[in-house]
Amino acid sequence: MKESQRIEWKESWRDEFLKTICGFANADGGVLTVGRNDQGEVVGVANAAKLLEDLPNKIRDLLGIMVDVNLRKKSSREYLEIAVEACPNPISYRGEYYVRSGSTTQSLKGAALDKFLLRKQGRHWDAVPVPHVAVKDLDRKALAFFRRQAARSKRVAPEVLQERDPALIEKLHLIEGKYLKRAAVLLFHPDPERFVSGAFVKIGLFENDADLRHQDEIHGDLFSQVNQTIEVLRLKYLKAWITYEGLQRIETYPVPEPALREAVLNAIVHKDYAAAIPVQISVYPDKLMIWNPGQLPPDWTVKKLLSKHASQPFNPDVARAFFRAGQIEAWGRGFERILAECRAAGAPVPEVRYETSGLWMVFPFAGDQVLAKVTTQENTQENTQAQIVAILAARPTATRRELARALGRTEDSVRHYLRVLTAAGRIRHVGPTKAGRWEVLQ
Repeated sequence: MKESQRIEWKESWRDEFLKTICGFANADGGVLTVGRNDQGEVVGVANAAKLLEDLPNKIRDLLGIMVDVNLRKKSSREYLEIAVEACPNPISYRGEYYVRSGSTTQSLKGAALDKFLLRKQGRHWDAVPVPHVAVKDLDRKALAFFRRQAARSKRVAPEVLQERDPALIEKLHLIEGKYLKRAAVLLFHPDPERFVSGAFVKIGLFENDADLRHQDEIHGDLFSQVNQTIEVLRLKYLKAWITYEGLQRIETYPVPEPALREAVLNAIVHKDYAAAIPVQISVYPDKLMIWNPGQLPPDWTVKKLLSKHASQPFNPDVARAFFRAGQIEAWGRGFERILAECRAAGAPVPEVRYETSGLWMVFPFAGDQVLAKVTTQENTQENTQAQIVAILAARPTATRRELARALGRTEDSVRHYLRVLTAAGRIRHVGPTKAGRWEVLQ
């Protein structure tokens, strides 16, 4: 036997050990033994009888909980076992909150404390009300996209989709009292970062860990982020491996698109937005890595995540909206689908790693599909135009200089393509020349 999540040994009593009891109460409960050394050997405690009388009252007065303090004896040496039950409500010690994690007791602060208090109240981060934002502030395009997708999925009654925006938001359970929930802001606000820091996606193309060739940021509502991320990855980062069957040209991407889409959805939907860190996608010559600051449910492992399991979304309200839109399933099958799509396409299956900072999904490329060896049409006019449209969709305020740098072309060349795309009705510029923005029309 050794110290663990529910076992702690102390040779003598000090009041600072009330933090340990507080940590047990805020986690899964546990037993604090007074009179054992670090090796678990009983060394006894001299004032056991007095502690047996004093500790229950002290713990009650300072922590507000009742515990069992039991006197034990071994080889004429007396020691105490303080049995602490898990508490349904949060427990603090002198205004500080502690929780047991492994064999240590940790002080909770910032986002970790917010998450803990919400969990104890039976709530989730994405269900917290947001003041100073109303339904009229939401993006009509995002709401219209949701209506179209939900109508196609048939997961929302037609009569509900025909209702006005306030009624639709209420039927989606994205409002509490007179306030919108955080989930509503993430899903439908044109600039959710005004309210939630780090609510965007970063994409980078790396030669190696030290050399970054170029990068993009994807902003906007979560539905747009998913679609734009996939589009930018395909057009700018993942070059197709081209083969032929007779006269038919076949393009195969290093990561099967259904698997890539599922992975991006997983990262955006289940991200821990309280961490205020963007989803990060790193593309190397031989692999694609997706990281998000998400957290697995307590006691979950990567093995359980990759096998059949019940759905337990980190952001239930966000996940529910994506389910209604037909973007995800409600059975916890996302990772199973990713593996199945990779196997069906004959592509290497991804590696999944879980760390305290978040979740990694690494897609290795097949040997004949590493980016350095791929033949593409990236220099053709059609592909250049598609790349420009993808960049402007992700970053509407991009300048000609920024476009030229991203594409590896001259500013005069970019000016030409912008004119062609404008004449074709695919894009238009809104506002003054230097301070305006681009809109993608089709």
